[in-house]
Amino acid sequence: MRKVSIISMAALGALIGSTQGFANDHDQIEGPFETPMEVTATCLECHEDAAKEVMATTHWTWEKMQTVPGKGTVSRGKKNAINNFCVSVGSNEPRCTSCHVGYGWKDGSFDFSDESRVDCLVCHDTTGTYKKPGAGAGMPAGFTGVESMDKKPVDLVKVAQNAGMPTRDNCINCHAYGGGGNNVKPGDMSNSMRNPSKDLDVHMDSKGLNFTCQQCHKTDSHDIPGQSLIVSASPGSTLDCTDCHGSSPHRYFPTATKYNAHAEKIACQTCHIAHFAKADGTKMSWDWSKAATSKEMAKEKKVVKEHGHAVYIFKKGQFTYESNVVPTYAWFNGTTSTYMIGDKIDPSKTTILNAPQGDKNDPDAKIMPFKIHTGKQIYDAKFNYLITPKVWGPKGDPDAFWVQFDWNKAAAAGMKVSGLEYSGTFDFAPTASYWPINHQVDPKEKALKCLDCHKSGNRMDWKALGYDGDPMATK
Repeated sequence: MRKVSIISMAALGALIGSTQGFANDHDQIEGPFETPMEVTATCLECHEDAAKEVMATTHWTWEKMQTVPGKGTVSRGKKNAINNFCVSVGSNEPRCTSCHVGYGWKDGSFDFSDESRVDCLVCHDTTGTYKKPGAGAGMPAGFTGVESMDKKPVDLVKVAQNAGMPTRDNCINCHAYGGGGNNVKPGDMSNSMRNPSKDLDVHMDSKGLNFTCQQCHKTDSHDIPGQSLIVSASPGSTLDCTDCHGSSPHRYFPTATKYNAHAEKIACQTCHIAHFAKADGTKMSWDWSKAATSKEMAKEKKVVKEHGHAVYIFKKGQFTYESNVVPTYAWFNGTTSTYMIGDKIDPSKTTILNAPQGDKNDPDAKIMPFKIHTGKQIYDAKFNYLITPKVWGPKGDPDAFWVQFDWNKAAAAGMKVSGLEYSGTFDFAPTASYWPINHQVDPKEKALKCLDCHKSGNRMDWKALGYDGDPMATK
């Protein structure tokens, strides 16, 4: 049985009323804890509303009702999206939910109303010892029920006693490793951001401003603003550079007036993040059609590496990685189109999974930098919609692609969970997804200059942005 030491009324008041949400009384917590859910129950004895607050956020729900162009108001988010990395959460939950802020999301029966399933420690661990294995359905090591993942159990008492305010490490542990590796998905959020230099990120420079994530992502009742419509469900509020820098941020340059005029139609990130993946390469394409398609082929376990990156993995297919990438620029008014499960595709064309909306005549749109990740992924060759394959499964799973290497079995199992018919015939089609670039802000002296984009500069694809050519070419 777990035990909690009696805390004085003064200490209890400090715990509940502290503006930081924590006092120094966590060291009075005693164990043992038989499950991580018991830790949550202990947390809630003082932080009574914490679980309810977390459960109201997209970190918990992985979806949110949103207005999507052409589709009206729909439930949208990581929970029900299709991407061109590991494709979808449905049927792959134990693997995909290892970074969920909850415990035990193994399948569609997970109880999102159970407060004890909220994982307080994943954000509040200050010891650096709290680990959630990659296929443990969000359970910490020692509590997954799988011997191979439980060899080095987390000391729940130690972690609970040292609970504190989240640091960059807590955020980076999940957000830098989406897609199965360092900087695979985002391009601008990698392991290097734990202790970045000024050249890597002027705000998070560990010897300079040394911003924590929360200094921009100012959190209220566990709601963390700043998630993007592009990649997931958006929270109730968004972030903008002008929140701190104002709408006329340029003051000390001879061309400040011109720069401020540009800021009316150009996002700050466009000029102030000249490249992304500056320290760690990022995945730019994933071709699933090149994966092994038989157990005999898979037995070779072939992996090819170039420049420190795996560019071929037998169970996943072929990749490309790039470093110091020049972004792609597009108009963005804060909304996106989205591919929803079951939408028809034209397999002869590239299906855009989440296109930023806006154009040069849109008063709410600005030119924004993006990473575009391209894919070649499985689709139903009869019904012409993308398939949500069951790729992950434990040893002996009868359907998982990474176990059986049979696309037909993986497609049938995954589409059953998605509630769509699988015709029994498949092929692979090109896709693309947009990822906004917000981090790795350059020092001001390295920001783009006029001629990087105009006259002799070739950074902008002016025709793609709706112009006949460089608007400054004739001025």
